[in-house]
Amino acid sequence: MLRRGPKRSCWAGGPASCSLTAMKSFASGLTLATTASLIGDVARANILCALSGGQALTAGELAESAGVSAQTASGHLSKLVDAGMISVVKQGRHRYFRLASPRVAELLETLMGAADLGPARHRPIGPKDEALRQARSCYDHMAGRFAVTLANLFEARGMVMLSDEGGYITEAGSAFFERLGLGLGNGNAGRGRESRRPLCRCCLDWSERRFHIGGRLGAALLSHAEREKWVVRVSGSRALRVTRAGEAAISGGLFRCEQVPLPASTQKPIKASA
Repeated sequence: MLRRGPKRSCWAGGPASCSLTAMKSFASGLTLATTASLIGDVARANILCALSGGQALTAGELAESAGVSAQTASGHLSKLVDAGMISVVKQGRHRYFRLASPRVAELLETLMGAADLGPARHRPIGPKDEALRQARSCYDHMAGRFAVTLANLFEARGMVMLSDEGGYITEAGSAFFERLGLGLGNGNAGRGRESRRPLCRCCLDWSERRFHIGGRLGAALLSHAEREKWVVRVSGSRALRVTRAGEAAISGGLFRCEQVPLPASTQKPIKASA
């Protein structure tokens, strides 16, 4: 007598369940549309842009940045928190909001670059825009002309490899960044929790249309630049003010310990601030 084995549901395992699991790893059209609608609201877009500098801000500060009332801002913040785009940090009686992860900042930076794909519109560049184009924070790394210049210098010296496929730190780069004291750990492989984030990520800069460096290396470079006073944060803005020390760094001071001659500069000069 043949006994029938237990019925196997597609949810219990096998090829069918594998296919369903694989499908869940991709964003559906509905998920994509939901995310787009969240960012598509002007007030929420302004809130996200205000947080893209990496600072944690209060609801009142974000309401002012978005140009809405505190009550309206509260509703927008709740939606962004529920969607996992921002997170809440509590300190005593105060609540601060910040971007949930570097991936959200990278998404915003990409959208800023895509914003110019539409019909050309004349919009005069004001002082604030020029400051952001010169140097700015993008969550936890640098962007703008200063960051692109750094990336090009590192690439010209064979310290990093940057392309559409991604970024890679060479042996020469690993040795140099170690001497610089960036504390990147176990090379490109990384380990532990830090290995989940790329060590060297290529970000297409929305203002320069060339790569700047993100990932763990980008974050370490921003920390080093602030520590060495190459850049100074501008209050109430994502802009970073490039100092004379920063200008000296990209003019060759950064590589004084190296014996390789500096490549001919093809970058637009950066006006330093005292």
